[in-house]
Amino acid sequence: MMDGRERGAGYGVRGPLSAAVLGLVTAGPPGSGRLLVPSPEPFGDPWGEDHQFALHLCYELHDRGLAGVLPGWEWEPELLHLRRELERSFLAAVRAEAEPVRPVPEALNQLLAESPEDTGPSHFLRDEGRLRHVREYLVHRSVYHLKEADPQLWMLPRIHGPAQAVLMAIVYDEYGAGRPERAHAGLYARMMAAFGLDPGYAHYLDLVPAPALAVVNLMTLFGLHRALRGAAVGQFAALEITSSPGSARLAAALERLGGGPDGTLFYREHVEADAVHEQLVRHGVVEQLMASEPELAADIAFGLAAAQVVEGRFADHLLGCWRAGRTSLRSALPAALPAGVPAA
Repeated sequence: MMDGRERGAGYGVRGPLSAAVLGLVTAGPPGSGRLLVPSPEPFGDPWGEDHQFALHLCYELHDRGLAGVLPGWEWEPELLHLRRELERSFLAAVRAEAEPVRPVPEALNQLLAESPEDTGPSHFLRDEGRLRHVREYLVHRSVYHLKEADPQLWMLPRIHGPAQAVLMAIVYDEYGAGRPERAHAGLYARMMAAFGLDPGYAHYLDLVPAPALAVVNLMTLFGLHRALRGAAVGQFAALEITSSPGSARLAAALERLGGGPDGTLFYREHVEADAVHEQLVRHGVVEQLMASEPELAADIAFGLAAAQVVEGRFADHLLGCWRAGRTSLRSALPAALPAGVPAA
């Protein structure tokens, strides 16, 4: 079964930016050629397919890499120059949509207050989702959950004191709290397999569109820049605070559609774990960090708002596609299911 790491340059380009990235890193060893960075005009929409995919490829060199690409490309100045321009454009677009940014206490209270009028992908999947919707959702989220908490690890050496200790405790849980079989990435892989999906890392990357990539790209962007460590904490706090109720709805959806123990454990685990994490991240991380470094309050508030921007765009994409009766992926998944997968 092919793993995404074994495909490397086999990923399809989505425009001049991703073509430039893939063309450079597969042309030879670092320093062997010059990157012809497109002029500013072709950068186009920072939310677009080419921009987000190119940025994701750059970031993947910091994670598990791309097959056939030498590790030295990770910090090659030629590639970093392009990545910097991609980041600047993306960050400016996020900031523009995040305004006005609410103060941290107000933003946290808003995240905690779910309204009966609230709707989103987890509501749709629980109430009216079909098997095809669930399988698409799992593919979208696999970009993050098959490496769950890896982007957050960049935060750990960038903050100190009580906030760092509590953040470490939360992240430790994400990796199974010392039990490899309980690591959330592994639970997600089991869930994908239970629904007839290939759990190989990045196996479906070519199918995942820009709105889903943007959610994960923003995590990595914040994590890789010490100047944005407050924003990284804010985005992580938003993720943990909203996870438990959303996970409960998703667990109900998966169970309704025939998911057995392996098909529901991931989200059932998050209902309980993230209810605890929500308290820890608010009081042990955010409040402690603001007490020790009050100058980071504005960045934390921005991170909270930025998380809602990218998640809101992702939700709009999913619901727009599903309500129109079309796939939310770049192309549809195969209709045939392996033996043993419910056809609900």
